[in-house]
Amino acid sequence: MTNSKPKRISRLEGRNSETYVAAIPGSKSYTNRALVIAAMRMGTTHVTNGLICDDTVRLAKALDSFVGLSVTQTDDGFRVERSQERVGAPAGPCDMGGAGTPARFMLAFAASAEGETVVTGNARLCERPMGDILDAMRNMGLTVDCEGTDGCLPARVHGGAPTTKEWKIRGDVSSQFTSSLILYASQQAEGPISIHVEGTIVSRPYVEMTLSMMGKCGLRAERTSDRDFVVHPGAPQSDTVAVEVDASGMSYYLAAAAITQTTVEIRGIGGDSAQGDVGLARAFESMGCELTVGDDFLRLTGKPLRGIEIDMDTMPDVVMSLAMAAAVAEGTTKVVNIANLRVKECDRIHATAAELTKLGGNVEEGEDFLVIHPQPLSGASIHCYDDHRVAMAFGTLGLVVDGVEIEDPDCVVKSFPNFWDEMARFRAHHGEG
Repeated sequence: MTNSKPKRISRLEGRNSETYVAAIPGSKSYTNRALVIAAMRMGTTHVTNGLICDDTVRLAKALDSFVGLSVTQTDDGFRVERSQERVGAPAGPCDMGGAGTPARFMLAFAASAEGETVVTGNARLCERPMGDILDAMRNMGLTVDCEGTDGCLPARVHGGAPTTKEWKIRGDVSSQFTSSLILYASQQAEGPISIHVEGTIVSRPYVEMTLSMMGKCGLRAERTSDRDFVVHPGAPQSDTVAVEVDASGMSYYLAAAAITQTTVEIRGIGGDSAQGDVGLARAFESMGCELTVGDDFLRLTGKPLRGIEIDMDTMPDVVMSLAMAAAVAEGTTKVVNIANLRVKECDRIHATAAELTKLGGNVEEGEDFLVIHPQPLSGASIHCYDDHRVAMAFGTLGLVVDGVEIEDPDCVVKSFPNFWDEMARFRAHHGEG
């Protein structure tokens, strides 16, 4: 948990008509997947354009603690070296802090190691649901013990081989469980491995991201139906794993353009990206913005915003970015199918409603929806709940609402360490250096 000095934000007064080219780091989601894939390959593998942030550094450190694996940070990502076919369990616990995706990936990865691996994290992570993947692993014939509350971390994973090639996992809590098993299936001695997802797959694009990156690295994994996957075990073929620009990170600068009625361009990501969060650009277009989509860039020009009704199941990490724009739009916005936001780093449905209300907003929250009725906003102190996305979203809203104060600005290190520097560059572009 961070404990930084509050950051007070003043309303942006200037409006430069020239396009602002935002510098967005590599994708956190892709970097996490790249690290696991690189750790599966014998020899040296380079992860390029990788995001260096709290989540990815914790995953790198956890992988580095396995016997036979070495992970070091480089100028543009990570170098992963594997020296033995079967790695050994770490001597101590893998402390994942608040990193949910790395923790869920680590649970399955640890099963491939010789010995026992303890996966743990901070207080919030040890409250977040892990039961689906733990139950799936047990049903595969693996031994996993919870050292506290059943279905939660800390968990002790006993290395061993699955006793079946037909796996099942629930999909209605987190897509990370499905991705974790797909990655783990590639490490098996024999295949093919079939994985059936029970129920609806929330945040499905994140699973498609996993399949996309695996395919680019020479791994065979495919979706055979809406809820079924087949994985053919094998080793990654590429000694370099390239990471795409972070669509979640770019959401704050798309939102900045939308609410300030300026133009922002994002390079290194285009319309064919597998990242579901790219859909936010289309959502802003529906709200009235002008959008240009190229093969490797997106350009958004903000215009007077209007409220919309939107299902954001496929892009939950950018709900807050859209909510900031909705708060200053004309007309009501309703965001639905977002129940899994309640089990993120914080309850993001409640956090969005509570903090917008502090600013004078009128927000209804339900189990899986938000309704935002725009009305005049004024400054207030924003509690971040130790959640990076709260800080960045409300920091962006501060561009048009004077006197927003972010209580814990340093929590952005989890996914976008230089967020405030980039925001300062955006302001300088508009004449506020």
